[in-house]
Amino acid sequence: MKKTLFSLAAALGLLAASHAASAQTTPGITARQRNERARIRNGVASGDLTRAEAARLKAREADIRQDKQAAKADGVVTRDERQDIRRDEHKASRAIHRQRHDAQVRR
Repeated sequence: MKKTLFSLAAALGLLAASHAASAQTTPGITARQRNERARIRNGVASGDLTRAEAARLKAREADIRQDKQAAKADGVVTRDERQDIRRDEHKASRAIHRQRHDAQVRR
């Protein structure tokens, strides 16, 4: 009986620990991703971005989402992983700005 209770308690402890680890959040990164998607949508709507430019920018954002998921896969987003994601997001943000303000317009 004690062995069964101990095994059950250990299993519940592992389950709780894995759930807490999987709950690793990156709210700042998530908010920025929403903002970037909105900037791309607005650029397409206003004609500032061509379809090809928008497709490239969306692909870049998808790569960042994939990197974020990979960083979260082990349950902990380390400082280095977070820094890499933020660096990629900064580069993507600058790319959105450059593409929206270049001379190309959608016809």
